[in-house]
Amino acid sequence: MGTIRILRVYEEPEPGEYRVLVDRLWPRGIKKDKIDVWLKEAGPSNEVRNAFGHLPEHFEAFVRDYTAELKANPAVDQLREIIAGHERVVLLYGAKDHHENQAAVLLDFLNAAA
Repeated sequence: MGTIRILRVYEEPEPGEYRVLVDRLWPRGIKKDKIDVWLKEAGPSNEVRNAFGHLPEHFEAFVRDYTAELKANPAVDQLREIIAGHERVVLLYGAKDHHENQAAVLLDFLNAAA
């Protein structure tokens, strides 16, 4: 397995990184050629995402609920296949917060399972 990191979709990835968008919603102003694959099914459900609302006081519950979803989500296996097939993968997200977002939770989940 190669390296995996997260990056806000509005920032430039490093050359050679395979770009995977892990948001359920397409980010505003982003052209399709900036993304290699959109794996929207890997993002949190609308229910979990809306309950979080990107409010810091809801992040702990978001981590718990989203992690529970990931355990039964077939998109995680798709993501693992993508990661296995590329040396450098960057998980892209649209949220403004660089630490409390679904890509950070997803990366922690993948690392814990490795």
